[in-house]
Amino acid sequence: MPRNAETPLNFSGPRVQALLVQDVKDYHVSGPAVVVNTGTSDVHLARTPRKAIPPLSSTILTGVRIEEAASLLILRVKDDTDIAGIAREPGWDLLGDLLGDSTTPTEDATLPFPRDTPLWKSPQDHAGLIELDPAHLLAERAEPRRLQPFEIRANLWFAPAGTDCFIHNQHDFIEVHTQLHGLGRMQKFTEQDHSTLYEDLPMSPGYTTSQPFCSTGPDGTYLYPWHQYRADTDCVWLAVEYHPMPHRHP
Repeated sequence: MPRNAETPLNFSGPRVQALLVQDVKDYHVSGPAVVVNTGTSDVHLARTPRKAIPPLSSTILTGVRIEEAASLLILRVKDDTDIAGIAREPGWDLLGDLLGDSTTPTEDATLPFPRDTPLWKSPQDHAGLIELDPAHLLAERAEPRRLQPFEIRANLWFAPAGTDCFIHNQHDFIEVHTQLHGLGRMQKFTEQDHSTLYEDLPMSPGYTTSQPFCSTGPDGTYLYPWHQYRADTDCVWLAVEYHPMPHRHP
């Protein structure tokens, strides 16, 4: 693979341009662009004082050189546009349509996703491979012990102002979210009930949730609190997911 290899992601479009950049070395970001560090090491900017974009975080950069990184996601949002039109771009779907006809409570008595929720999902794309120790990534131990292979996947979401995007607590992957357009928030609850809100994290463009919400379970699964995204204005945000892959045997 050539250095600074740029691959447009399959949800890149006229309103949000999205690139995967791999084997990064002395890479110039013309900007303004949201730069997401999907790796497990600091990504340094060629500026004094020498500062870093920490793992699983992001910032907005303009006219700066990135020294080195395994891979980055770089997203540019066109501001002078009808952002709601992104849901009409090819491949976007209302989440309720993707989930099908299930309208009954699940076996563990949790409420089902309301199919009429105005929440749209872009196509999802492969965004690289990585080896990591989940417990270390989730700040459960100071040093990594056993690295495991993960696939990174990414997609966009859109919701109009005032949308509660459903309180849930089930994922079989590690996820973080990056705000691209508008103002929103990630929220945590003690139960699947809005009145039990206990943490409210405001999100503005360029911000990524500082830590994944989950912890590791004893059987290798991921334990999430009840949580949801809420759109205060019309919002577009990025989801980055880390999916465990089967272990390879010699």
